[in-house]
Amino acid sequence: MNAYGGEDRLWLGPEGGKFSIFFRPRNEMTFPHWHTPTAFDFEPWTLTMELENKVSLTKSTQVLNYLGVIFSLSVVRDIEILEPDSERKMLSINFDNKVKTVAFTTKNTIINTGRYGWNEKVGAPCLWNLDMFTPSPGAVIVVPYDSTGTGKKATTDYFGKISPDRLKFANKVILFKADGKSRGKIGVPPFRAKNVAGSYDAQNNVLTIIQFDIDPKGTYLNQEWRTDRPPFSGDAVNAYNDGPLQNGTQMGPFFELESVSPAAFLKPQEGMSHTHSVFHFTGDKAELNQIALKVLGISLQDIQAAFK
Repeated sequence: MNAYGGEDRLWLGPEGGKFSIFFRPRNEMTFPHWHTPTAFDFEPWTLTMELENKVSLTKSTQVLNYLGVIFSLSVVRDIEILEPDSERKMLSINFDNKVKTVAFTTKNTIINTGRYGWNEKVGAPCLWNLDMFTPSPGAVIVVPYDSTGTGKKATTDYFGKISPDRLKFANKVILFKADGKSRGKIGVPPFRAKNVAGSYDAQNNVLTIIQFDIDPKGTYLNQEWRTDRPPFSGDAVNAYNDGPLQNGTQMGPFFELESVSPAAFLKPQEGMSHTHSVFHFTGDKAELNQIALKVLGISLQDIQAAFK
């Protein structure tokens, strides 16, 4: 991975599992063998449309999965800067000029350009939005979830167990320390997940929200770095905190908020889209607190107090 950073980058999944596109066939699923597909690591996209506040990009490529199946595909990416009135409407919030904000939305579409369909036998890719942000000692990730549902609340051992002083389950939210000092990843399954997540950096007074498409009954791909779990039992929303690897090196530091689409079970020439938006707010803390309460269901004070 070329860790250039980026407010929102687009990858395809799954990262791990039986249908992984980040590990070559028969390779052990460990970091030395992990490789981001070239097309989504550093190759350019083609600019097809450019307006003052919007661009469209496209890319055609092939990817190989862990079973040795080659997927021919095209991806279209529409990126648009949002005005404050659109932010208010999308998040059902109110704020005044005491709050400064910047936001954008992306619509990402994958098209099967091959000669065969993608299914549960050969596998299927998914669209995967990853927002990479700068960590700080006061940054905390907030992932709301359905506390009344049944089944697993979250996956918390993607890269090993996360210590209790970094991860907490509060009232209807998961709190995850985002200081870039300890590698760990969490995920919430579609039947538990909400269509929002976020973070608050108390040191820099920045509240970040992501909003994305979700299908509570959708088939999501398992992205864990292992092949002994059902491949279609994955998470819909993820969060990652970077940290040193076993050899002492580090990709970042950074932290990420992520969403994925369901598996793209597409016939030839069929397409599927996934929308993912990012909102940043700073300024008056009372105003930010109201946004956090409305969208994430937790106050800034409770976020800050989680890991003190």
